[in-house]
Amino acid sequence: FAALTNLAVWYAHMDVEAAIKELQTGVGAAARKRAEANVAKARTRDSLQAFNKLTHVVGGQRRIISDPPLVQPIEELFEGVERDQILDFMRTVIRRYRRTLPSDRRHLLEDFRLADVARKVVGVGSVGTRAWIVLMLGRDDTDPLFLQAKEAEASVLEEFVGRSDRRSHGQRVVHGQHLMQASSDIFLGWDHLQGYDGVERDFYVRQLRDWKGAALVDTMTPATMAIYARICANALVRAHARSGDRIAIASYLGSSDAFDRALVEFAEAYADQNDRDYD
Repeated sequence: FAALTNLAVWYAHMDVEAAIKELQTGVGAAARKRAEANVAKARTRDSLQAFNKLTHVVGGQRRIISDPPLVQPIEELFEGVERDQILDFMRTVIRRYRRTLPSDRRHLLEDFRLADVARKVVGVGSVGTRAWIVLMLGRDDTDPLFLQAKEAEASVLEEFVGRSDRRSHGQRVVHGQHLMQASSDIFLGWDHLQGYDGVERDFYVRQLRDWKGAALVDTMTPATMAIYARICANALVRAHARSGDRIAIASYLGSSDAFDRALVEFAEAYADQNDRDYD
């Protein structure tokens, strides 16, 4: 990437078909079939799949299914006036966040209405922050859009490199994703507002499911793992090339294997630390 022009770096991307083709030459038929099945599964993980899995009909209306403690509709968490306040708050979040989208995406989002809201417990990286899933409906009850609004807090790097010049932590997250990713979620946006409890918070909003998949690392052979590592490296190095000074990074890494060895040593030390922590 350091040798490419700025535009070439910006247009560079990796597609699934190319990755599958690389697998065809490097691993056996069983691994290829697992990869193709995984890709096919990822392509079904969209709002319609979430709609069928996470909602049911109550009194003629589509509602999010309760699955505590992971998913809890707002009527289970709040009553009366407080529940109405939460609903109004989420309508405000969606209405204000729309302004951070490009005009064509904003036009598309305006064709949907808010139908239900639930609190969702997410991954360990977000423990302690607020996360909401929002069921939006389009032309009818078979035209869903599931959005996720996640609270954004200060980066752990702020202590060392200073605060971002972005107006909110949500904007910082969205800006970083747009910068690093070849193709970001079309509904990725942010908001900063005061909640019903009087506390100001930052949020970023995206689709709950947007063709996201994960590799089954524990089933990989060494040959498959090597190809997967190259795919991950391609995505990572492209993100660094777009968001940082790719020429300075390449110069720092140099032509020796010193950095490669340092990474291996760090990984092994990290694994040993995990074992000690577990014990």
